[in-house]
Amino acid sequence: MFNLLASAGLPVAVLVFLGSAVAVVFLGVQLARYGDALATLTGWGRLFVGSILVALATSLPELSNNITAVQINNPELALGNVVGANMVNMFTMGVVALLFGGRRFLQRVAPEQGYLIVLAAILTGLAVLFAGLKIGINVWQIGLSSIILLVVYVIGMRIVYQRRPAEEPEDGADDAGITLSRAWLMFSLVSLGVIIAGVFLAQSVDRVADLTGISSGVLGILAVSIVTTMPEASATVAAARMGAADLGVAGLYGSCVFNVTILSFADPFYRNGIVLNHPDPEHFVAGIIAVALILWGGLMLWGRNRLPQPVIVGGLALMAGVYIAGAIWVALLGAPTA
Repeated sequence: MFNLLASAGLPVAVLVFLGSAVAVVFLGVQLARYGDALATLTGWGRLFVGSILVALATSLPELSNNITAVQINNPELALGNVVGANMVNMFTMGVVALLFGGRRFLQRVAPEQGYLIVLAAILTGLAVLFAGLKIGINVWQIGLSSIILLVVYVIGMRIVYQRRPAEEPEDGADDAGITLSRAWLMFSLVSLGVIIAGVFLAQSVDRVADLTGISSGVLGILAVSIVTTMPEASATVAAARMGAADLGVAGLYGSCVFNVTILSFADPFYRNGIVLNHPDPEHFVAGIIAVALILWGGLMLWGRNRLPQPVIVGGLALMAGVYIAGAIWVALLGAPTA
């Protein structure tokens, strides 16, 4: 893909980054709103809605950003965005759970979420493993590692769907004046806007990395991942405020699951090898931390009825602290050398 910012100066690249970041956040929030309206109007359960529809909708910025990144020959940015986004999602879970009652928030989450959590940990762990192994086998320009990730995703989500809890359809979307046809139309238009904003986001970050010498992997793990996960954060806060903790948590873990498959979707667009075969040290650090946080969040959910409130609060605060420490570690690893 032609990079519109290939000759832009640093001030222009930074302005485009900030503008596209604002657009991604605004459009992502609207995407989550209309996605949730579609889910409500069709009567699907919260676990299924969160892990499929909301997760897919709020992950569109990562999807468009990563496809653009590999098209401009920057697979490090794509991989960094994925593992960084999964780290941020778990940071969001810890903070939102703390703000909305700690143990009480977690007690509103269905135990069937455990299947989704295990799937998120497996897929993220496999991405880290394949990045280390650098498997060179491909089928029609798609890496074997990418194919395996997609197969695991399909099988895993089928299990999640089969094990989802039975729920009654939620009311409220039509009370806000949103009809099913309007929800589909707005969902489609906002999705297009998110994709366009994601393209400019990737191109601006690539240009900033070129001009500053900062690793693209670091920018993907820190700057881009924070921006592209703002829709997930907004949707989770909104879900918590309306008492739908189950929907919010499913959206976060479902996003972690879908984020990994984005590497598979981006692979056919990369013509210089396999996306997963271009890791930097910071990618492994971020990936391992993401897996640890995913599992730790699952442990908090498992212990919500077994552990006292102070322990739950401490565990959730630890999730936030580990993310911050990991972000600092990543920044130090990828800092430009003199």
